[in-house]
Amino acid sequence: MAPGTVGSALALLVLWLLPSTTTARVVFFVVATVGGIAAAARVERMSGTKDPSIIVIDEVAGMTLSVLVLPLTPGVALVAFLLFRLFDVVKPFPANVSQALPGGFGVMVDDLIAGAYALLVVLGLRAWLGVPS
Repeated sequence: MAPGTVGSALALLVLWLLPSTTTARVVFFVVATVGGIAAAARVERMSGTKDPSIIVIDEVAGMTLSVLVLPLTPGVALVAFLLFRLFDVVKPFPANVSQALPGGFGVMVDDLIAGAYALLVVLGLRAWLGVPS
């Protein structure tokens, strides 16, 4: 759990340093996801291990997805971080079965699902609380 938490926190740090535009976040997300699939596949082959804990680019991509279209306020960042980590650890369906997919895609997809769940919950909370975008 610790490497994933560190990877998620590093993602937030990078997101804070990026220009605060959705375009910058989308570019970062696409690069992390596409590059992460290739890198994760290579690390798996080199290590001979399925989804070794040294891979954290999946957390970077998932954490980025969890705030992709939201204003990156401290509150949003904290709630998205906590929800992303929860969903990444618990792995609700279909994240729990997606890890069986081969190669780098199998490494990345469960975290992307966790990020999507976190994003949906934060969007729902913001709508429920009447928080403007």
